[in-house]
Order: sequence, then structure tokens, then C-alpha cells
Amino acid sequence: MGFARTCSVALVGVEGVVVEVQADLEPGVAAFTLVGLPDKSLTESRDRVRAAVVNSGGEWPQKKLTVGLSPASVPKAGSGFDLAVACAVLGAAERIDPRVLADIVMIGELGLDGRVRPVRGILPAVLAAAEAGYEQVVVPECAAAEASLVPGVSVLGVRSLRQLIAVLADEPVPEEAPDEQGRPDPLLAGLRVPGTGAATGMHSMGAAQHDPGHDLSDVVGQISARTAVEVSAAGGHHLFLEGPPGAGKTMLAERLPAVLPRLSGQESLEVTAVHSVAGLLPPGKPLIDVAPYCAPHHSATMQALVGGGPSIARPGAVSLAHRGVLFLDETPEFNSQALDALRQPLESGHVVIARSAGVVRFPARFLMVLAANPCPCGRFSQRDSLCECPPSAIRRYQARLSGPLLDRVDLRVEVDPVSRAELAHRGPGGESTAVVATRVHAARERAAARLAGTPWRTNSEVPGRELRTRWHAARGAMDEAERNLERGVLTARGLDRVLRVAWTVADLVGHDRPDATDVALALQLRTGVPRGVPMAIGALT
Repeated sequence: MGFARTCSVALVGVEGVVVEVQADLEPGVAAFTLVGLPDKSLTESRDRVRAAVVNSGGEWPQKKLTVGLSPASVPKAGSGFDLAVACAVLGAAERIDPRVLADIVMIGELGLDGRVRPVRGILPAVLAAAEAGYEQVVVPECAAAEASLVPGVSVLGVRSLRQLIAVLADEPVPEEAPDEQGRPDPLLAGLRVPGTGAATGMHSMGAAQHDPGHDLSDVVGQISARTAVEVSAAGGHHLFLEGPPGAGKTMLAERLPAVLPRLSGQESLEVTAVHSVAGLLPPGKPLIDVAPYCAPHHSATMQALVGGGPSIARPGAVSLAHRGVLFLDETPEFNSQALDALRQPLESGHVVIARSAGVVRFPARFLMVLAANPCPCGRFSQRDSLCECPPSAIRRYQARLSGPLLDRVDLRVEVDPVSRAELAHRGPGGESTAVVATRVHAARERAAARLAGTPWRTNSEVPGRELRTRWHAARGAMDEAERNLERGVLTARGLDRVLRVAWTVADLVGHDRPDATDVALALQLRTGVPRGVPMAIGALT
């Protein structure tokens, strides 16, 4: 009787559980039994592993073979266990020394010819292995760069099962024939999901980060909206842009990611882990270090927004936008239930999805930008009478955005139509993205210094109770905001959000604490009522 064991990782959302893969050989009729709550794709690994071992020059044991995945109570899904199953079987057959396999974590799918194909979720799987104390990991060669992002782990990238057997058996490593030049690597297909990418708005990279043609100086006029974008980026505040078609709402949202600071090391790992599980990592770039940008179509379902699926829950748009921007264009056209499902992640910073197979938790701390027309025809305005929609239609259209959802939005700005004179102006435009990004970076540093030693990173994350008790505004600065609370213009949550925005304005301007001018600008950005203060941040410094 032969026995061997090695390890792999089962992913539950973006969290991994180390699974011990055990193989047992005993006399009897040749059979292959796989136990331990495998799904359909994992059950099919019996045929893949057998063909891969034979085509790699190995001998398949003609005995009763039982492969167990422990702990048996954890559901296992996907084809990433193939490599571990094959090595455990070869260890039980004494082709490989079983003692060599015991402390190695193996992740990868096997082709019938023995090639090792990549799977989604390599980064979170290696992170789970490192947290469990494992120091050696075997992954597909094309995913080795992604696995190497985890410190303290020795990563071995292999292209075929033959190569791995030679390494583990201390034999000369065979050379694999290179693929034909000029053709895409077929092994990279395992890293992508059909129907995703930049064309769907579910991509991981902000357009403004990589297209030099996207710059804030391209936006004509819109001083209030530009200020709101700057304040939103500096403090992580959610933004609602309302205005007629063609006023520049989408232009402003597309340029917001470039204003955000680059992600820190921990944030990069969080974002990369989510996109690795979703199969959206950009080719040749294993680490995402810029704020992601996700813009789903208004026909997106609730599962597409918050995550889910028929069996294994997949991350939705709110998780793909983690540490970045979630842009919902034509917001009233979205399903109202899908929009209201955003309330909890907006407050908690994560999504919990309950399914019969288990509960999955995805991170979802994003900056939400809503864009909407004022009415169905888009021409309603208090300045002119071009709109032909009846008042009842306007009320129904605007009521599609629920009050509790809008109450969680810190900044609400009306984007005015661009005039002919503004379009024809040939002088210097507004401030460029680089200038605004510099101010945003300085404001983030001031906030980080103030919040050092706390679990919060930006002003938008600080609870209102902490703001009222630990970080006070200047004497009398909040009087007007408190009067708005008494008149019912603001809710208690709205008052806290005004104070958060005032702190962000103070950080941008360079004040030690918010004064009456900072609070007045915060009130104007939230309520839309003019307060007699300059709207440009540059005019306040």
C-alpha cells in the first residue's frame, strides 16, 4: 500500500483555505475515486490527470486509487487541484519521494498532454498558503510573476508536468518546445473570462491612467463640477453629477481615476486579488498599482453589481472597483433594486453574499460616481423652458434614485450646459490633471498624518461620532450646517457628511481645521444652494 500527500488551495471568494491532497494506493480492481466535496470541474480531473501522467512519460498505477481532499467539509471548485492530485498519485506510486511533497503547495490545471495551465485566483491562493506557514509554492510558469508578489514564499513556475516531476525527483529538467512565434500563448487563456474586459466597462484599469488624451484641462467650464471631482478624490467622497446630455458628466468621471493617488502596497494586493479571482488581470501586468475604474452598463443586474452567480459567487462591479471608481452613467435607468443593494457596501466597505454552498465576502470600498439627466428628455432646467416632460414624468424619473441611497452621497453638483462662448474660448483651459493630482496627494498626506494610529485612511471613512468628539471644526464653523439640520434640509447622517467634506476642503486648502468658509463650501457641494464662497479650490488657497 502506498500513500502520499501534498497541498493545494480552495478559494472561497478572495479568501483561501489550504487543502491537503491525499492519495492512497491499495491492491484491488483498478479504480480512481475522488472524495472531499469536489465540484463537476474537479471531478473531471480524474481523466485529465490520468492522461497528463501517461503523456508525460509516467506509468499510471493499476491499483485501487483513492484521492481525498481534506478538510472534507469545505467545498472545492475549479481545476486548480490537478497538479496537486497528479503529484500525490505519483508520490503514492513512489515515482516521487512522498517526503518531498508534504510541505509544497501546488496550484495549476493540467492539459491532456501534460502542460500546466494557469487558473484564476493565483495571488489570493498563494497569500493563503503564506498565511498558513507554507514557504514553497508550485504554479504555472506564466503565473509565476503574480505568485511572486507574496513576500516570503519560494515560487517555482513550471510549464509541464514532466518538468515538475524532474525537479521533484532531482533529475535533469527537460526542455519544452517553444510555441510558434507570433501566435498568442494558449496557456494564457486560463487567466481570462470570456465576455469581460475593456469593452464591457468591467476592466481593471482606469482609462485616464493610461490614455494621455484624458486630462481635466479638456473639460470646458464646469468649475463647480471640477471642484467636486477634486474634493471627491481627496477625501474619497461619493459624487452625484446631474445635468443635461453633453454637459461633460462622463468626461469628468473618466478623468477621476488619474487624480487619485497610486495604490499602496497593501491596497495593490487587495485589488489584484479581486481581479485575479474575476479573471481580469491585464496581460503582462500581474500587479495593479493604479485605481481601477469600473463602468457597468445600466442594464446590469443586481448580481453583476454586487456579485453572485448560479453556483460559486463571483465578484461584481462594486468589488472590481475596490479602491477605485465605480461610475454609474444614466443612473435612473438602472434597476431600482440593484441600486438599493449598494447601500450596505457603501457603509461597510465589503459585500457578503449568501448562497447554499456557503457565504462569500468580497471587499468593496469604492468611490461611487452617479451621473443622471434631470428628466427623461434631459433638458429640464430652472434657467429655461426647453423641457417638454410633464411634471409627473419628471417626479417619477427623479424618484428612481431612492432617498437613502442619495443620503449616502456626499457631493451633489448640477452640471450646466456648456455655452458657445466657453467652447469658442481659445485661451488657457482649466487646471490640468497633474496640478489637481498634486493638491489631492498633499491633502491625502495631511489626512493620513491626522488619522495615523486609527483604522481609517480617508476622511470619508471616519465615523461621525469620532469627528464630533476627536477632531473639532473651528468655533462657530458648523452653525449654519446645524441650522440646516433643524430645518430638515440635512439629516443627522448628512450633517456628519458635511463635516467630513469640510475636513477634506481644509486639507486641500491647507487649514489646520475647517473654518466657516470650508463648511460653507461643503454645504454648497452637498445641497447645491449657493453660499457665497468661491467654488475653485485654487481661489481658497
